[in-house]
Amino acid sequence: MAEQIVKVGLVGFGTIGSGVAKIITENADSIAAKTGIRLDLACVVDIDVESDRSIKLPEGVLTDDLSRLLNDDSIIVGVETIGGTDIARNIQLKMLEAGKDVVTANKALLAEYGNELYRVAQQNGRCIAFEASCAGGIPIISAIRTGLAANDITAMYGIVNGTSNYILSNMTSKNEDFSEALAQAQAKGYAEADPTLDISGGDSAHKLVILGSIAFGCDIALEDIYVEGIEGISKDDIRYGREMDYRLKLLAIGQKDGQGRISLRVHPSFIAEDNALARVEGPFNAVSIFGNAVGQLTFYGRGAGMMPAASAVVADIIDVALGNSATTFRQLNLRPRNETAPLIENIDNIVSRFYIRIMCKDQPGVIAQWSKVLADHQISISGAIQHEGMGPDNTVPVVIATHPTMQKNITTALEDMEKLDVIGGKPICIRIVDIPEDKD
Repeated sequence: MAEQIVKVGLVGFGTIGSGVAKIITENADSIAAKTGIRLDLACVVDIDVESDRSIKLPEGVLTDDLSRLLNDDSIIVGVETIGGTDIARNIQLKMLEAGKDVVTANKALLAEYGNELYRVAQQNGRCIAFEASCAGGIPIISAIRTGLAANDITAMYGIVNGTSNYILSNMTSKNEDFSEALAQAQAKGYAEADPTLDISGGDSAHKLVILGSIAFGCDIALEDIYVEGIEGISKDDIRYGREMDYRLKLLAIGQKDGQGRISLRVHPSFIAEDNALARVEGPFNAVSIFGNAVGQLTFYGRGAGMMPAASAVVADIIDVALGNSATTFRQLNLRPRNETAPLIENIDNIVSRFYIRIMCKDQPGVIAQWSKVLADHQISISGAIQHEGMGPDNTVPVVIATHPTMQKNITTALEDMEKLDVIGGKPICIRIVDIPEDKD
C-alpha cells in the first residue's frame, strides 16, 4: 500500500510541542507501517527560535512567521500547543479559516471558547481534534465519543489534575503539610511556579466542561461547574479521614439523574479506601465512567508531562489524517445552551454525606449543643470521634460524619454552629463521596 504523506504545521515549541515534534520525527516509520500515513513536520512556529530544545529540527523548519503555516496549502493539519486563551484562540481561528484541520491540547481555550471554535470549524468544513485536552495520555475522549456511544452515561468521577493528586498523595503518605507537598511538586516539575490553576480546581473544571459536554451531549459552560480547590486542606483532616477508612482526592464529578438533571462539580472528596480511585497516587489520573449498558469502566494513566500529552496530540493528528476525526466531529451534537442551562443542578440541592471537624471547648454539655444544631437542620449523624490534644482556647478536635443530606442544610448548620460559644473558629467541612463499584 502506498504511503500517504500528510504535512503538519505546529504552533508552539515548548514542552508539549517539543514532545509532538519528537514523536513525529522519531516514530514516523512506525506510524507509517501501522497506518499508511507518513507524517511530515513541515513547519514549526514559535516566537523563540534560538533556545535549545530536546529535539533538533531540520534546517528551515523552525520559524517565528505564522503566515508560513497559514499560506502553505500543502499543510492540512495545524497543531496548537501554546496554551492560554486569547492568542491561542486567534491562532486556531486563523488556521480554520485557512482551511486547516486543528489539533489542540488546550483545555482552557475549549472550556471558554469551544462552541465558537466548533462553529467556525463547521462553517469552514474543517474539524477540531482535542484528545490531549483531558487526562493527558489517557484516550478518554475517544472512549466516550465512540467506544461508549451506545450507552447513556449517568455519571463520571475523575482525578484529572496530576498536580493536586501528587500534593494530596504526599500529604497522605508522608504526612506533609500542604506547603511542603506543593514545594515537592514544584521541585519535580509536576507544579508550575504559579500553581493557582491546578490547586484551585480551575484546571479540573476546564476538563469537566469538555468531558461533561461530550458525555451528556449538552452545551456545558464553565459557569455550570461548582469549584473548590485544595488550598485549605490540612494534613490533620487527611489523617482523621484515614481513621475512618477514607482517602482524600480532588474529584471532578458529573452526574445525571433520571429526570435528566445534571450536577457538575470539582471539590476535595473523601472516598472509601477500597475504591479504585483511592489507589491512584502521585501525578497519575483516573476516570470512572458509568454507562447504563456497560456498567463501570475505569481509565488510568499518566495525565501530564511532555510525552503522555504529546502522544495524545499525535494520535489526534493521525486520526485527522485518516479522516476519522472529521466524521466524529460532524456528529458532535450538543443540546443547545438554552436547553442545557435549566438542567444544571445548583450545588445547594446536591445530596451528600459530609465530614465535619469542629474545635470544641473541653467542657460539659458541648456535644448536646452542636448535635442540636445539626438536628435542627435535619442532619443525621452517622458517627463522631473526639480526639485528644488541645487546640487554641482550650479546644479539642471533634470529627463528625453525617448521613446523606442536602448541601444547603449543611451550609446553614455550619453557620449556626460557628456562632456557638463552645466552638472555636470556623468548622471544616469536606464532602464524603460514595462512588458505586461493579462487584460480583
